[in-house]
Amino acid sequence: MEAEQSKGHVVCSSTRFKETIVTLHQCVGALIVQHHTLLLGQRSPTRTFYPSVWDLFGGHIEPGEQPEQTLVRELREELGITPTQWMHVDTLKESIPERDEEVHYHVYLVLAWSGIPVNQQPDEHTMIAWFSLAQAVELKLAHPAYPQLFARILGSAAPA
Repeated sequence: MEAEQSKGHVVCSSTRFKETIVTLHQCVGALIVQHHTLLLGQRSPTRTFYPSVWDLFGGHIEPGEQPEQTLVRELREELGITPTQWMHVDTLKESIPERDEEVHYHVYLVLAWSGIPVNQQPDEHTMIAWFSLAQAVELKLAHPAYPQLFARILGSAAPA
């Protein structure tokens, strides 16, 4: 470190860099579309991350799981449905510098499934509902990229 005195002030400069280890979290989100509407869940107000906002269904990829396996597992757990037709449409990235974390959200468009979506985990989502594009973009959403993603997908999604 170098120090320099100038008119009663000490000016210091340093060439040291802080080394930071960033934890990467891999998650899956399902954009469930039917008749040009999408199914969203309102996150519980007790959730640590993103309380009370509307979000896609999904969760963390467990060790040894592939993203598609996580998609199927999470939709069975959260909604009681099994996806039968899906495709990867985007990977949203979010940096959380105050916690030295980064999250990658692998988003899948789900156009077909077996079963009827029912909120199986009310501790995670206080409610679920179908929304048109105009309705969805007016909601308080979990990710800032959702409105553009919803517009791109609902503009091109085939009716299920």
